[in-house]
Amino acid sequence: MTKDSNTSKIKLYGQPNSPEAYEIRDFLNRSVVEFDWIELTSDEDCSRELGSGSLEKLSFPVVELSDGNKLFAPSVHEVAQQLGWVTQPKFEEYDLSIYGAGPAGLSAAVYAASEGLRTVLIERHAVGGQAGSSSLIENYLGFPEGIRGADLAEKARQQAVKFGIELLNLREGVKAEFRNNRIYVDMANGSKMIARANICATGVEYRRLNLPDEDKFLNRGVYYGAGASEAPLCSGEHIFMVGGGNSAGQAVMYFSKYAKKVTMLIRGDSLADSLSKYLLDRIPKQENVEILYHTEVSELHGEESLQQITIANNQDDSTQQYDTQHLFVCIGGVPNTEWAKDTNIIRDKAGFLITGSDLLKSGCPDCWTLDREPFYLETSVPGSFAAGDVRHGSVKRVASAVGEGAMAVTFVHKYLGETE
Repeated sequence: MTKDSNTSKIKLYGQPNSPEAYEIRDFLNRSVVEFDWIELTSDEDCSRELGSGSLEKLSFPVVELSDGNKLFAPSVHEVAQQLGWVTQPKFEEYDLSIYGAGPAGLSAAVYAASEGLRTVLIERHAVGGQAGSSSLIENYLGFPEGIRGADLAEKARQQAVKFGIELLNLREGVKAEFRNNRIYVDMANGSKMIARANICATGVEYRRLNLPDEDKFLNRGVYYGAGASEAPLCSGEHIFMVGGGNSAGQAVMYFSKYAKKVTMLIRGDSLADSLSKYLLDRIPKQENVEILYHTEVSELHGEESLQQITIANNQDDSTQQYDTQHLFVCIGGVPNTEWAKDTNIIRDKAGFLITGSDLLKSGCPDCWTLDREPFYLETSVPGSFAAGDVRHGSVKRVASAVGEGAMAVTFVHKYLGETE
């Protein structure tokens, strides 16, 4: 069964506040797979929904596929494998390897494949990247009513597949080596990926709060990103959103349709510097949305899952506790560039990849081996390009990432022409 086949809904059974169930829910939601979430809290629930078993004896979560086959306590990788999405590379070497299937990577894949390059797109989680978790993108050209991030990513995936892109899901590169005008990447599963050129579009991850017990509550009440799959589960609750950017703002508006109250926590004294005007106009008018300025989460409380948070005022050091089972964190971004640490690729202090003319500000880097200057999106290693949020100085917008992905392919053609 492939992702493009017509299938009935998947059923996902699990217990409340299960991090394993959340990971599968989030993956399916971002992958635009229809599914029903059935929460089980008693042996009677198990008997009614699954026909037998008990909470203690069954291994949760349980995924029931459209053919009736059940997976007990599967990993996301196992679910994707059953859906036919985990495949092996078709070739030993590619013209172009693209790492990251967010807007930049998907755009690069569409243009590369449509122009005849033997291209592979590698994504370590769900297609769409950070943008794929957005409940609604309203400022992207061509969608006057807005579009859900996962839906936009799925349309782009289908377009790339139509042109013949090879997509490797749930794969991750852990180490790169550049030699013989090739990039050799050691993959997490022990295999090696070889290509004549590459585009890094691995994007960024949300920064963590760095609080005690943060790992304990991860996906048990503390969630990183917009967490759109959790919105229906927040009915009647008071939830909290940390962050003042567009992703946080869109999430606030989306969750306000479900939650009793949404509190937005902002470290500064204004949203004007970080939020687009259309959201800036709407959020204060939403009756069940509250904005607390000069505030930070200072403590997390609970037994098995999050039950309460402490919020500190960074002006007068006062604190206040709030009962909540859902805290969503959308603050800043840390680039996914750890793989480059042992290469000649130059990164800035925050880890973003430096490209083009920015590499020349202190003179041409010693590691640069060509007579020409680096192309606009080219890193300090010839033939290795960066596009989207992972790039130093990039504009953190979906449209910008899409444009950079397409532009990077143009430079790839030029580079490949030099090395033929």
